[in-house]
Amino acid sequence: MINLDDTSVYKQYDTQGMANHLRQMPQLCQQAWQLAMKFNLPKDYAEVNKIVILGMGGSAIGGSLVSSLAASEAKLPVIVYRDYILPVYVDSKTLVIASSYSGNTEETLSGFEQALETTAKKLAITTGGKLKTMAEEKGIPIFAIDYKAPPRAALAFSFIPLLCFLQKLGFVRDKSADLKETIVVLEQLVQKINESVPTPQNAAKQMAGWLCGKIPVIYGAGITAEVAYRWKTQFNENSKACAFHQVFPELNHNAVVGYQFPEELKNKIQVVMLNSTYLNKRTQLRYKITAKLLEQARIGSQMVATNGASALSQMMGLVLLGDYVSYYLAILYQIDPTPVKVIDFLKAELAKEE
Repeated sequence: MINLDDTSVYKQYDTQGMANHLRQMPQLCQQAWQLAMKFNLPKDYAEVNKIVILGMGGSAIGGSLVSSLAASEAKLPVIVYRDYILPVYVDSKTLVIASSYSGNTEETLSGFEQALETTAKKLAITTGGKLKTMAEEKGIPIFAIDYKAPPRAALAFSFIPLLCFLQKLGFVRDKSADLKETIVVLEQLVQKINESVPTPQNAAKQMAGWLCGKIPVIYGAGITAEVAYRWKTQFNENSKACAFHQVFPELNHNAVVGYQFPEELKNKIQVVMLNSTYLNKRTQLRYKITAKLLEQARIGSQMVATNGASALSQMMGLVLLGDYVSYYLAILYQIDPTPVKVIDFLKAELAKEE
């Protein structure tokens, strides 16, 4: 097996510098917050009763994380829509936010083009592309991302500004103290799990070794539900690995019954349960009972949590931990974590039919 403590393996397989993006997460969150605080939103954007975020993949996950955080305090729904067709409930009381790192995501462009035909308030988050052009032509505010990375590695710019905008519009309380704490938590975490930290002291390297050759299944709940999905997608894109996610308490009404068959798959599955002090007490109990059920079924599992007092810091700590685990798993599989050749092929095939 690859030795994750041998620094030469990172130069060999991480040819496009994914590790650099991971190490910069704390600073990127700070930068994104500062830029968002300076960004002017039209005052009437505060008069909406729902927010619809259009996005796909790495550009949509920020919206999903914001939706999870907002659910406990915002008095309006924050809905992430991943499709070509704009929901029919979009109206003058809707803020439609199109989030596309490249600005050329076809599903997002399709939905945004339909939004232009409505009286909804609109906002674009992008580096450029067709989305920027469309927004400029209609005089729609554009939050410009000036950071070169795969969309999934630019999470700070698809997530933190959205949270800031919700605060500025009065939909959630002031998050500045939570953001400050989150940056400290992330900085401390980077110091504990970066490539230079030996495996015996590095929780991310240890988990990657535990998951190598297995199918990761990530469990989450509440504020960790979308984080579990982030872990799943990072295993897909960074590690080029098959992975799945499930959400409490729903998984206790179906998934737990499926531990029995096929028998030969049991030793191929490892379950990671993302915990948080913000979860409902009954849900916390479900975690413990489910861990017992997994043990009885002879399926490996681990409970994971990170430091931090705020929901934001716990959420982002788990996000960064998962990013590092997926990164190390890619190295163990001896593959570059950055390229996504299958997606590139799919987009090229779709382009032939335009």
